[in-house]
Amino acid sequence: MSDIDALRNKIDKITFEMVKLLKERTETAKQIGSLKNHMRLGITNEERENHLRIEVLELSKNIGLDEKTAATFLNFLLNESIKIQSSNKPTHLSVFLKAKELEKQGRKIIHMEVGEPDFYPPKIVKSALSEVYDQGYTKYGDSKGMIEFREAIAKKTSEQYDMKIQKHNVMVSPGARFSVFLAISTLLNRGDEIIIIEPSWPAYKENALNSGIKVRTIHTTLEERWEPKIETVENIINPNTKMIVLNYPNNPTGKILPEKIQDGIVEVATKNNLYILSDEIYSSYAYKYWKTILRYEYSKSIITQSFSKSHAMTGFRIGYAVSSPDIIDKMGKLQALCITNVAEPIQYVSLKALEADTSNNAKTMKNRLDFMTKKARNMQLDFVEPDGAMYLFARIKQESFDSFDFINRLLDLGVAVAPGEAFGNYKNFVRISACQPEDTLNQGMKIIDDALRDQK
Repeated sequence: MSDIDALRNKIDKITFEMVKLLKERTETAKQIGSLKNHMRLGITNEERENHLRIEVLELSKNIGLDEKTAATFLNFLLNESIKIQSSNKPTHLSVFLKAKELEKQGRKIIHMEVGEPDFYPPKIVKSALSEVYDQGYTKYGDSKGMIEFREAIAKKTSEQYDMKIQKHNVMVSPGARFSVFLAISTLLNRGDEIIIIEPSWPAYKENALNSGIKVRTIHTTLEERWEPKIETVENIINPNTKMIVLNYPNNPTGKILPEKIQDGIVEVATKNNLYILSDEIYSSYAYKYWKTILRYEYSKSIITQSFSKSHAMTGFRIGYAVSSPDIIDKMGKLQALCITNVAEPIQYVSLKALEADTSNNAKTMKNRLDFMTKKARNMQLDFVEPDGAMYLFARIKQESFDSFDFINRLLDLGVAVAPGEAFGNYKNFVRISACQPEDTLNQGMKIIDDALRDQK
């Protein structure tokens, strides 16, 4: 047998042993996940992961293994554990789907679990839908979006923020979610790390896990008014860190960061050459001063927006990203591969929707949030009054509270709310949406209050 054949046999045996060990590790991770679920513990534990990371990097030094290779391999293993342990985790979408099933059975459900405004889209949308055929918007198109639509978005964004945005800075996508997916999938590689400040919309973490990206979470608290510390952001960054996600006004808390904190985070990201993915779809629902990341004119920032919230066009699935031309080109190539282009009829309708004044939507939502928070103050709930968005993220004061059981009980009573665990390690929290008329919100809050009192 030649030397190369002997070495190939050796590497095959090592590979087989690694696969067997991976199987053993996977089974152990399942057991840990089962215990976590029983004990109502969060999936991720940054402190434990940091300790393990330090030990692995120290071991790699001692045995002469490249540290980046060791860190990438560790991130793969940690991600696999998170995927396994997250499989049965309740989310706002799982509650929504269960509520829909109950409705099919004839049950009446008050939907306070999803951020779907009950407003109609602007009237111009109705007339635009009837114009699509005659206008000829029925063909294949540019993967980044129709030129006239991108120009209109660029013009509106430029006027809104008093800056110069051009069409090559814009890409149209089927909802902001797909822009988030494209940014993470095209700009990061397997083994890279992304920082997510929790509580957060779960799609950031899910997209990262799907792409083999390691999520590093910064846990913020109600006691600290959901504000991350700059030093915490600095301390979590390492050579594998490539991106930080910002989402303000925040889903689920409605938090808008103080400008000084946001400035500090952007400064740290810039110093470390990180991408900044800023999800700004609730910007039209900001009830105090809010600063777009575009203002920093940082070339590695990606801003995502959507017509779902601002124009109540959730079912149209239309959003867009604003970034530097090279980033837009990368995202556009993957979008072309996945979907060719966003449907031209939807783009034309959304182009027309840009002409509408939707400011009353924000006024209505603010009134509803004020109404809901007033009710919540007299209930067994702790919360920080939201600065924006359309949600109340509240902690149940009861010590033995089990959010999963409570949410299922509420469904039986005809109210759907989102579990706090969907947004991070917040098992004692629920997210309550204000996307219903006040009389419906009043009915829903009363049912929640009664259920809490009965549970004491």
